[in-house]
Amino acid sequence: MTEKASGADPARRASDRGRYGRLTQQRVLTAALELVDREGLSALSMRRLGAELGVEAMALYRYAASKDALLDGLVEALYLELEERLAAKPEPAAAAEGAWRSELHRVARATYDVCLAHPHAVPLLATRMLAVPLAQRPLAVLRDHERVLALLREAGLDEAHTSAVFRAFTAWLLGYASVELRPLVDNPEETDPAFRLGLHRLSPQELPILRETAAALAEPGGPEGLAAGLDALLDRFAGPEA
Repeated sequence: MTEKASGADPARRASDRGRYGRLTQQRVLTAALELVDREGLSALSMRRLGAELGVEAMALYRYAASKDALLDGLVEALYLELEERLAAKPEPAAAAEGAWRSELHRVARATYDVCLAHPHAVPLLATRMLAVPLAQRPLAVLRDHERVLALLREAGLDEAHTSAVFRAFTAWLLGYASVELRPLVDNPEETDPAFRLGLHRLSPQELPILRETAAALAEPGGPEGLAAGLDALLDRFAGPEA
């Protein structure tokens, strides 16, 4: 509906021209992700995002109908970045046998890198998937599902095994990234490892194994741990020779 037909006074409408020019959905989502990267999800609100862009909060509702829609947009932005990373580093030519497995590793590593680049946004990859039905998820998310499923079909798996491996692949990938990003350091300025991890806060009587293992847990598993776990998963479902 046009402004003239609706009788709305353009001067009274919230302007979508901010300090960086006229808004677009991409500009709104980019600013939202930058805000979350800097200050965490708790800092994100329509009012705060409007201030970042130099517009009234009401102007943002033309690009995200609600806070939930904005969060879904952030999920979409993460998966679009995944697509960009995959396109920037295409899989080198490989023998047809086992190529699907190599490509799954490439998808997993690119997803892991996106998560590490945007740690504050990673919880959305779980929480929004719990809230949004499959068919209503952003297209970039659905393309990722399709990509992984196609690779599993390429491996010769039937529908039941494809579904099982898809679930396990997704759970391992997002679970591993979430564990990697959990804060374990109690005081980053401490040089003594025990105080740096805050082991003095853990009861040696109630939590002896946790105290003993804390230093090892604080070391990230990195992409090597991600790949090793993925290989173990694929060996379990598809066999080491697949």
